[in-house]
Amino acid sequence: MRAWGDRVDEAQIEGALIKALGSGVVAESDRAVVFHDMCLLRDRLQHLQSEFPPRTLHAVAIKANPIVAILRALVEQGAGLEAASLEETALALAAGCPPERIVFDSPAKTVAELHEALRLGFVLNVDNFAELARIDEILATSSTASLIGLRVNPMVGAGSIGITSVADGGSKFGVRIDIERDAIFEAFARYDWLRGLHMHVGSQGCDLDLFVRAASVIEDLYTEITRRFGAERVAFVDIGGGLPVEYTAADKPPSLTEFLAAMSAAVPSLFDGKVRLITEFGRAVHSGCGFAASRVEYVKGFADHELAVIHLGADMFMRPVYLPEQWKHRFLVCDCHGRIKRGARKRYTIGGPLCFAGDLVARDLELPAIEPGDFVVVRDVGAYTVSMWSRHCSRGLPKVVGFDADRDNALQVLLRPETPADVVQFWGGAEL
Repeated sequence: MRAWGDRVDEAQIEGALIKALGSGVVAESDRAVVFHDMCLLRDRLQHLQSEFPPRTLHAVAIKANPIVAILRALVEQGAGLEAASLEETALALAAGCPPERIVFDSPAKTVAELHEALRLGFVLNVDNFAELARIDEILATSSTASLIGLRVNPMVGAGSIGITSVADGGSKFGVRIDIERDAIFEAFARYDWLRGLHMHVGSQGCDLDLFVRAASVIEDLYTEITRRFGAERVAFVDIGGGLPVEYTAADKPPSLTEFLAAMSAAVPSLFDGKVRLITEFGRAVHSGCGFAASRVEYVKGFADHELAVIHLGADMFMRPVYLPEQWKHRFLVCDCHGRIKRGARKRYTIGGPLCFAGDLVARDLELPAIEPGDFVVVRDVGAYTVSMWSRHCSRGLPKVVGFDADRDNALQVLLRPETPADVVQFWGGAEL
């Protein structure tokens, strides 16, 4: 089993790309392909399952990577799935996830969606007191197998990337501990079906101290609720996800071991196995498992650098394109046969295919000489890339291929590429 922080390395990238090209899994017509290491994915989940308390439900965030074949691989290994919309719960069910392992977290659940979630028996994290009142009305005339918890904003502040932080005063999520603490206890007194607590601090850019301080707030609530309402009242504590990952050498995220050591030391009653934990890791599970390889269509020379035009841009790399100072990736260049290119380096900008000037995937990269027909490889793209696909310019989703070291590096098409006919149908037109 590979270490928690391992990612698809250069040799594995080269081997997978050469095999895919040689076998025809990647065809001449494929402008860009995303690869996912299924063996490493299973290793990541196995680390979580072996290092957390045994009863922990690891509900992997669907929004990080919603490809059903990938979700199914996680479910088959015992994972749950975290859904941020009713549509994502449908993806979870399509992947074979039992309803009791589906965690539904949307902050905008409709009455109809709540009826459906309660009917199916999902774990339900409630965002606000009005939502609690809606559920109470539903349960007045029906029963449910759902476990229901309340999302609490622990108010510990934002990380270094504000738009992915959710534990400060500007967050749209949850009930604020600083001004609604008494109301939280009143809710537990009023609703005997309220059985859990949920927190989340954010995603990339959140340091270990934020997790520890947030968990301490939740532990304090857990302790007081059990004191007031009995030791069995809280059936689960959902600590969310957001464990950061390493995209560049400058990133120094905590390891899983460091995360668990800090959390179990700070909040021992949440990690002693008496209450069931739920996690919602997405980026930390998927990111390092994936890489993208795009054919280079053109190379244009400028006075001080060159521009390589590829077939992935802001359609797949929305955050790196629009927020390049906060979101970066590592790059390789492979020749037309998939072999990694070495040698003297030149300055490049990597341009995407979309019709606006800012569609630049990376700027000022030092890379080996790039020629039309080569592949530009973008590393660590297993999370928040395909799942954030943009329809601007109406380009189709790329092919996604799984490769599996446990099965002699077997290749499997996990998602076929969209055709022009698929895109026409998406926009409401008849098939071509």
